[in-house]
Parts: sequence; structure tokens; C-alpha cells
Amino acid sequence: MRFAPLLAAALAVATPQFAAAEEVVVFAAASLKNGLDDFAAKWQAETGNTVTISYGGSNQLAKQIIEGAPADVFISAAVNWMDKVGEAGLIADGARQDLLGNSLVLVAHGKDAKAVDIAKGFDLKSLLGDGKLAMGMVDSVPAGQYGKASLESLGVWSSVEGSVAQSENVRAALALVSSGEAPYGIVYASDAVADENVTVVGTFPEDSHKPIIYPAALLTGGKDAADKAFYEALSGAEADAAFEAQGFVVGK
Repeated sequence: MRFAPLLAAALAVATPQFAAAEEVVVFAAASLKNGLDDFAAKWQAETGNTVTISYGGSNQLAKQIIEGAPADVFISAAVNWMDKVGEAGLIADGARQDLLGNSLVLVAHGKDAKAVDIAKGFDLKSLLGDGKLAMGMVDSVPAGQYGKASLESLGVWSSVEGSVAQSENVRAALALVSSGEAPYGIVYASDAVADENVTVVGTFPEDSHKPIIYPAALLTGGKDAADKAFYEALSGAEADAAFEAQGFVVGK
């Protein structure tokens, strides 16, 4: 069979190419999905490597990493959860950076909602009426923590606390507003960009909550060349463009 040597030769050439391809496992805050998906798709096409991304609340992801979940790169929506991963000794030496920034906004269902002046003592309770205020879990999800802190700073938390519908991550909170199940919600500006069924009606003052910083880290499990290359590429021009298009602030 004359084709047998040709087949063997073809396999000998092809095998190293496939062997060179590596998988990068990324754990990332849910609010990063659109921008990170766009960047990862381009990076995969350019390198031939595979990026597998698990999205969720930063608190959940950090706990999973600490408990031994296999991940190479972690991008958190809050410094405190990255700190906990670092305290567990799971960040590679010198491989942590403040990657992105974001803003906290009040969103409403639909496209015709009126603007809201978010200031000290604003009447959020009357705005909600009998409806719910969608937020990430206020004791653990970063967007929920920032939101509660801001409402407390503005003196309105106690009036709306009983109307809050808490979700496991910020995208779940966004979905409640997008579907109309909640008339208003507190999410990141980047989340609002990602959903055409909501309108930003106001931005929370930056001084009403801690700075919103997304730290990224290469984890101790990320030992392949592809893991390191992907982590480094997160701060490159192509990643910056993908995140800026989704409303993030780069170069924090």
C-alpha cells in the first residue's frame, strides 16, 4: 500500500504541531465575559492555544481556587478576593497586576427610563415603588459590596434594604433588570454596555465606594508557556481595546 509511508510522514509532521498546543484555564469575574471572550477568541486564533474560561462571582471563584480547583489565571472584580488567593500562596512570584477599572451604575429596564440624580439622600425607595432592586450578594459579590457601600454612604441603604433582590453574581443581577423582573439594579458600567434591554439612568459617585479595581494574576498552577503568555497579553494593546469597547477603564 503506497499511501502508508505518505500517511506516516504526514502524521510525523502534524504531531508536533498538535503537541505544541496548550490549554489555558482562566477563572474570571462574571462582569468580564464579553470583553474577555472577544480577546480570548483572537488570542486563540493567533497562537493556536486553547483558552477555557470559567465565569462567576469573584468570591466563589477565589474559594474554588483555594480549595484546589485547577486554574492557571485568575481575574477578580475586587482586590480583597485576590488577596485571599495570594494569602493561600497560590499566586506565582511577581505575577499580579491591577488590570482594569470600572464604574458603578444604576440601570433600569427598557430604553425610555428617566435619568436619576444619584446624590446624598436621593429617593431610591420611591423610585422602586413595590419593585425590587437587583444587586449582587451584598456580603460577598464585589458589585454587591460596592453597591451597598455606596448606598450607605449616600444615606439610603436602610430605606431600600428590604427591597433588594440579591444574586450570585453581577450578571445575574443584570438579567433580572433585563427581563423586567426588577425595575432597577446596580451593576458595573461594563455590564450595561453588554445588554441592550437596560438603560443607565445614573452613575454612583466614585467617592461613595472603594475604587473598583480588577486585579489579574498568574497562579502557581499556570506553569506552561501558554499560561504565562496569556497572562502577559492581558495587559497588551489588543486586550486593552477589547475591554475598552465594553466600558472598562484600562491601565489601572
